[in-house]
Amino acid sequence: MSAAPAVPRLWRRRLLAAFPPAAAAPIVLLAPLLAGPIPAAAPAPPRQVPPAAEDAVRFVHDPCVIREGDTYYLFCTGRGIPIRCSKDLVRWEHAGRVFAEDLPPWAKEEIPGSAIPWAPDIARLNGRYYLYYSVSTFGRNRSLIGLVTGRTLDPASPDYGWKDEGKVFESFPGDRYNAIDSNVLPAGRNRLALTFGSFWSGIQYLEADPRTGKPRPGAVPKPLARRQSPPAIEAPFLIRRRDHYYLFVSFDLCSRGVNSTYNIRVGRSKSVEGPYADRDGKPLLEGGGTLVVGTKGRVIGPGHCAVLRERGRDLLVHHFYDGEANGVPTLQVRPLSWDSDGWPEAGPPLEVPPPAPGRGGAGKEAAR
Repeated sequence: MSAAPAVPRLWRRRLLAAFPPAAAAPIVLLAPLLAGPIPAAAPAPPRQVPPAAEDAVRFVHDPCVIREGDTYYLFCTGRGIPIRCSKDLVRWEHAGRVFAEDLPPWAKEEIPGSAIPWAPDIARLNGRYYLYYSVSTFGRNRSLIGLVTGRTLDPASPDYGWKDEGKVFESFPGDRYNAIDSNVLPAGRNRLALTFGSFWSGIQYLEADPRTGKPRPGAVPKPLARRQSPPAIEAPFLIRRRDHYYLFVSFDLCSRGVNSTYNIRVGRSKSVEGPYADRDGKPLLEGGGTLVVGTKGRVIGPGHCAVLRERGRDLLVHHFYDGEANGVPTLQVRPLSWDSDGWPEAGPPLEVPPPAPGRGGAGKEAAR
């Protein structure tokens, strides 16, 4: 039996003030953007993003994205789990939120002092959309992972609606882990990998039941990645590519605006349960992790990534703190390519509509 870890001093501060009610309140989908050409007297801004879309990429923290039909849907930390939608991953619109209330009442009772859902993760399993989210308070590991499911993401569909599936997993003071920042990945026949973790003893793996999306009875967390000092590692995201599993994580500190030090790292393994190592062979359990994206120019503290997988392309989705806009958390989507040794390389952010993807599914059930 090991001693419980000391409460870390350096913690993410997902400030409630960063998610104003107006930004998260349910609203009707906006009309199509770009009603006409930009007049010659007003040249297009460098990023070629119209003002409404510019607004919708702000105040995005801990994003995940999936595609249904010809529309991409984004979920992020905030009151009620805000939703945004896009046809091209560049021009985004506010599209309401998952919960009518800021946080389900049962979750507030379970975690006193909790205010909003954190760090959602979206996957399509069993013909339904599974949306995971975290509930916690700053600097404590009395936390839980919740789940809602739905048949469609299209709010205009008669089948639209979310079913509360309750609690997935939880942690308590004295546990060596913190049950937030969850991610799931189908990992073979009748297997579902559930990863989670923030600070404490790092990133954990749980064997989950793909029929329920919840841990199998008796499943015990297994460590996949950790750092000793500081223990600043969180936000796992798993993908499978060819004969490797890739574990993306975030190092260092977020939610400090222009003072954020977040950065995205990766390691890989031939087994979903590890061991994972970086490009130099350093185990992630010993603090290893190859840099994917770090601070550069106005892009400060990029982190908490997801990977959107479509036929013919992979895309890295993350937030950053805009050094030219007072450090506001902002969405960024980048092409993710792979070098000859099979390691990911993040390209420049998407600024104009990318080529249409090939036919087929999107998200975690896409071709691997």
